Amino acid sequence: MIKTFYFFLLAILITAQGFSQTEEVNPPDYIKTITFRSRTSSQGQLPIIRLGEAFHLEFDALTTDEPDFYYTIEHYNYDWTKSNLAKMEYLRGFDNYRIVNYRNSFNAYQLYSHYDLEIPNEQTRGLLKSGNYIITIYNEDQEVVFTRKFMIYKEQVGVGVAIKRSRDVSYIESKQSVDIVINSGALILNNPKQTVKTLIIQNNNLKTAITGIKPQYTIGKELIYRYTKETAFWGSNEFRFFETKDVRGANVGVQFIDLKNIYHSYLFADGPRANQPYTYNPDINGNFQITAIDTDDIDIEADYTNVHFKLRHPKLAAGSEVYVYGNFNNYSLEPQNRLTYNSEGGQYEGIIKLKQGFYNYKYVVVDAKGKLDQGQISGNYWQTENNYKVLVYYRDLGARFDELIGFGEATSVDISN
Repeated sequence: MIKTFYFFLLAILITAQGFSQTEEVNPPDYIKTITFRSRTSSQGQLPIIRLGEAFHLEFDALTTDEPDFYYTIEHYNYDWTKSNLAKMEYLRGFDNYRIVNYRNSFNAYQLYSHYDLEIPNEQTRGLLKSGNYIITIYNEDQEVVFTRKFMIYKEQVGVGVAIKRSRDVSYIESKQSVDIVINSGALILNNPKQTVKTLIIQNNNLKTAITGIKPQYTIGKELIYRYTKETAFWGSNEFRFFETKDVRGANVGVQFIDLKNIYHSYLFADGPRANQPYTYNPDINGNFQITAIDTDDIDIEADYTNVHFKLRHPKLAAGSEVYVYGNFNNYSLEPQNRLTYNSEGGQYEGIIKLKQGFYNYKYVVVDAKGKLDQGQISGNYWQTENNYKVLVYYRDLGARFDELIGFGEATSVDISN
C-alpha cells in the first residue's frame, strides 16, 4: 500500500506541470535504445502516430536478471498538463500491466534483454482520443524507470508547411522560417485565435520546439501563419554520423575498433564547423537506425559497442559544457553524454555505449546559465536540410481536452526566399 501511494504521488509530481516545465524522465544507464516504431518507419524518431495505428515501444535492459517492467498511459493537453479525461474515456481496456514480450540477447558480448510493448495488445486494446500522451515505464518496486511523450493525431484539417529563409535580414544567412496554412475544410473552428494552437518541431526535437503561435489572419477556411521572427529556427548544420553495423571492422566515421570486455569503436576526431563554408552532407535529421551485418534478428543479435567521441576544440569558458546528442538519447543533456576536456590532447572526449547501427549526432554547448547553443560548434546555415513537423491542436468552446486535429511536415531541401 505504501509503495502504491508512493508511485501515485510520484506520477502526479512528474505529470502535473506546465509545457515549459514538463520534462521526460530519462532512463538509468542500464536502459538503452528506446525506440518508438510504427508500421511506416523503422528509424528511432519522435512518435507522432495516426489514431488507430498500432505502434511498438522497444528498449533494452543491459542486465542478466530479466527484470519485470510495467507501463501506464496518461492523456495530456497541448501544454502537457494532465487532461480532465477519465482513463476509460481515452483508453479501451486497461494499462498498468507487465510487459510480457521480451527476449534475451544471442551471440553478443553485451548481455541484455530486449523488451517490446505493442499497442494495442490483449490488455490495452486501443487509444480512443487524439492528443498528447505520456507512457511511464516502472519496475516491480513501482519506481519510475523512464517516461516518453508521444502524440496521436486524427486528420481533420489540412496542414500546409513551407520553409523559407529568414525574413529578418539580420539572420538571413543563419535562420529558417516556417510558414503554415491550416485549411479547416468541413470543420468549423470557433474563435481560432483562442482555440487553435500549433507546435512546430525541428528534427524531431521537442525540447527546441516553438509553441504558442497564433494565426496572423484568416482567409475563408484558411488560417495563415507567416511570421518574421516568431516561427524562425536556427539553421544549424547537417548532423554528423557514424555506422557500427560491423563491430569487427571500421565502418563509416569509425577510425578503428578494439575488443576488450566488449567492442570499442573509436570515431575519427571531429573539429568545429562554425565559420566555415556550408557543405551539403546528407543525414537522417538526427535519427538513428539499428542495423547489423551477419544477423538474422537485430533486436537480440545486434551487439553493443563503447563509442569514443573526440572533438578538437579549445576549452570553453568556465561553466560551459559540451554534450553530444541526437534522437538516440532523446536529445537529453545528461552526465552520460557530457564530454570532458583532455588538456593534454587539446580536445573534448566521451564514451557512450550504443547498439550497433547508423547514428546521427551533434555537438552542442550549454553555458553556465543553462542556455543551449546548437550552433556554437556546428555553425548555423540557411542551406541546412532540416525536417519540420507541425501539429495542430483544437479545443472547442466548452470542450474538456485538446484534440490533435492535424499534422503537416516539410523539409528545407526546397527552401525558398
